[in-house]
Amino acid sequence: MKPSPKTKTAATPPAKAVKATRTAKAPRPGKAAEITEAADPAPETIDAGGEPRAVAPARASIRDVAEAAGVSLKTVSRVINEDAAVRPEMRERVRQAIAALNYQSDPLARSLRGTHSFALGLVYSNPNAHYLVSLQNGVLSACREQGYGLQIHPCSTPAHGSIEELLALVRRSRLAGLVLAPPMSEQRDLVQALAAHGVAVIRIVSAGDDPRDMQDCVRVDDRRAAHAVTEHLIQLGHSRISFLWGEGYYESSVQRYAGYMDAMRDYGVEVDPQLVLEGEFNFNSGFRRARKLLAMSAPPTAVFGSNDEIAAGVLAAARSVGFDVPSDLAIAGFEDSPFSQLTWPPLTTARQDTVEIGRRAALRLIERVRHAQSGRPLDLGAEQFTPELVVRGSAAPPRRR
Repeated sequence: MKPSPKTKTAATPPAKAVKATRTAKAPRPGKAAEITEAADPAPETIDAGGEPRAVAPARASIRDVAEAAGVSLKTVSRVINEDAAVRPEMRERVRQAIAALNYQSDPLARSLRGTHSFALGLVYSNPNAHYLVSLQNGVLSACREQGYGLQIHPCSTPAHGSIEELLALVRRSRLAGLVLAPPMSEQRDLVQALAAHGVAVIRIVSAGDDPRDMQDCVRVDDRRAAHAVTEHLIQLGHSRISFLWGEGYYESSVQRYAGYMDAMRDYGVEVDPQLVLEGEFNFNSGFRRARKLLAMSAPPTAVFGSNDEIAAGVLAAARSVGFDVPSDLAIAGFEDSPFSQLTWPPLTTARQDTVEIGRRAALRLIERVRHAQSGRPLDLGAEQFTPELVVRGSAAPPRRR
């Protein structure tokens, strides 16, 4: 067999170094000369056929917007920075030019140039990967929508996030404010210290009775949602219902346990203290505690895990000792994480819209910052979300033993 001929390709000529030239515009009377940089000619490349092909032009600049709208650079900057003094017709012309050119400003660059900041910080110490990704996506979507940048700042533990560390973060990155995720959002001393230093904060908290959680917060009604999950198990006919805590320093753990107790009390179901076990918000903790429960002489007929990771651990433990789910053991979780639909059977749970919670927290922070920048402070109060019951195949009426 003859070897196939080699395909000839056009050689790419070496790139020429091009220097930007600086020219001085003739100054107007009483004004210093303005220095601008001449744009480089659009570069070309050689395609496979040896023909020159123009590279896509660079994205539009603020100068392009000003020329298209027939206004000054300063006017474009004032519109981007939402200066209320710009006339409505002028503002509309600039916005139309921005849309036509698909101009995108750099929030961080705006923050560094101006007196106002256009970047937020998201601070967390929660190790739950699904929760964090969903929360970040929600906060980021709001920032993109409003033209803000986002800096994400993890803390290894709740105690790690000291006031000095967070103040340094705000100063170093010129942040307009912080979104605090639980459990850091529940540290009263930290929140008060940030407020004393003038840092705008919106907190995501589990809805309790503390009056300090009634303002500048996005609240999640874990208690009511946990009541609904427990009520569902009771209505299926279960009375020996176990509750598995997450970490006790999370207010969500406290509120979910309170919801469980409320439902048991409302239906007159006696709580066996041996069925209530403390632990952590993770799979291994759920597995270990479930093995302990299922080894009892009178094991529970249903287990309510404080989150889906715990519930998945319970499901694995049940399988490991030959329990059928849901006939021998009903299982429910909390959060509606992606894998809650991938287990077999899929988990009954409470759906928590973490993406929307993050988005609303960021939007409320931006609203507060804008009012403060305009000299009109705003008390936002609190916005509340209630997770909803999602019934799937992991819970059914108990089998007679």
